[in-house]
Amino acid sequence: MSIQIFILSKLMEDKNYPYKLKKQLSEPIPLDRLGGLTESKLYYHFESLVKQGLVEPVEVIKEEHRPDKQVFAITAKGREELPNKIYKLFESADEIKDMIVGLANIKYVDRDKVVDILEKKVKSIKALWEELENFEPEPKGNENMREFLDGYFSTRTDHTIYWFEELTRRIKTNEL
Repeated sequence: MSIQIFILSKLMEDKNYPYKLKKQLSEPIPLDRLGGLTESKLYYHFESLVKQGLVEPVEVIKEEHRPDKQVFAITAKGREELPNKIYKLFESADEIKDMIVGLANIKYVDRDKVVDILEKKVKSIKALWEELENFEPEPKGNENMREFLDGYFSTRTDHTIYWFEELTRRIKTNEL
C-alpha cells in the first residue's frame, strides 16, 4: 500500500514514469533498497493502479537507443482514492515506521481524521496493556523469564504510547 500511496502522491504533483520515480525514491537516501523496492515491484504497482483505474498512461517517450518510457497521470478516481489509501495505512500500521509514507503525504488528508485514528490506536494499546498487566498466570515456569518479558513489554509499550501521543500532538499543532 505504501508504494501505491507514493506513486499516487507523486502523480498528484505531475505526470511521471516508473523509472524516474524509482530514482526519486533512491535519492538522497536509498529508500528503495532499504524497503526492498525493485523496478519490477514498482512496475507491478503501476499496473495494479492502472487496473484499479487510479492512474492511466498518457504518453510514450521515445528516445534513440533507449527503451520507451511510458508516462502516467493520476485519474480523478485516483485523486479521490489517495486519501482513503492513506487513512487505511494509518489504520493498519502498528508502528510509526509503517506510517512514514502517509505522514509524508498528510497534506492530502483531513488531519482531524488522522488524529482520531491515532487516538483510537493509543486507547487500544493502553486497554490491551492494562489487560495484560492484570493477567496473573499460574506460578509455574521461570520467574526470571517472566520478569524479563514484563520489563521488555512494559518499556516497549510505554515507548510506543509516548511516540503515538507525540505524533498526535504534532499533527494537531501542524508541526508535521
